[in-house]
This record gives sequence, C-alpha cells and structure tokens, in this order.
Amino acid sequence: MINYDLTKIKALVFDVDGVLSAETIVLHPNGEPMRTVNIKDGYALQLAVKCGLHVAIITGGKTEAVRLRYEGLGIKDIYMGAAVKTREYADFLSKYNLKAEEVLYMGDDIPDYEVLGLVGLPCCPADAAPEIKAVCTYISHRNGGYGCGRDVVEQVLRAQGKWMSHEAAFGW
Repeated sequence: MINYDLTKIKALVFDVDGVLSAETIVLHPNGEPMRTVNIKDGYALQLAVKCGLHVAIITGGKTEAVRLRYEGLGIKDIYMGAAVKTREYADFLSKYNLKAEEVLYMGDDIPDYEVLGLVGLPCCPADAAPEIKAVCTYISHRNGGYGCGRDVVEQVLRAQGKWMSHEAAFGW
C-alpha cells in the first residue's frame, strides 16, 4: 500500500519499457522492437483518464505502435524519443499547471532517475534497477509489464473514491 496522501495526486506519468511493458523486447524480422502490454494496466489507464486525471507517457522509445496503444486509451500526452526525461516532465507540469506533489511517476531504470527525484510520488515496479528502488517511495509488488501500472492507478483511484465509480467505469 502506498504511504502517501493519494488524494493530492492529479497526474500519473509512466515510462513504457520495463514499466508498462515487460523488460524483454522481441525484435520483428524488420528490426522493429515489439513490446508486450498488460490489459489490466490498459483498463486502469483509460479509467484514470475518464476520471479526470492527467496521464502522460514519457519514453525513450520511438515505436509508432506505442503511440497508437496509449492514444487508444485516451492518453493525450505521449512523449517519445525522450533522451532527457526531465524536459518532457517540465513541459507536462507547465501544460497543466501542476505542482510536483500532485504527480506520481513510475519508472524502472537509470533514464528515469532524475525525474523520480522531481515528483511528489516516485514509484517503480518490483523488478526495477536497485538505484531506482533506492529513490522510490513506493515499490509495486508487480513487475514491469505485469500489472504494476494497474497497481498504482487503482490505489490512487480508490483513495479518491473513483475506483468502481459507475459514472467513470460504466458510463452511467
């Protein structure tokens, strides 16, 4: 269970590789990286969007399939090819006038390290790099690509009384 006032969270930001997809990438014969996605992570992400949370993806990857997947879930802020993720994070904060304490970020490896130090609630999957685990307030019991996104989204929405909300979840 996350030990943080989750009612303050207004935005969720996720890395893709090793967080919303498993840390292993299959290469297509044409050389394109192919990622896995977790259906329950996807459900939770689209629900967070419907519930009014700002959701962003910040990834170093550039695969169009990633953009299509997360746009399909209603996520508008998708930053791809992010070499220095703090720039994209700063843009996202500015765009929605967010304060650091209102943001949950989930990352798993060294490219996420700096951003994790800037957010109110730094989180990571169970199989994150040791350096990342050392700076995170919450370490999910789930591995990357296997429900860690759902884990944190569900906790935030439950704390805010939005999980299983008929209006958001079922459209009535």
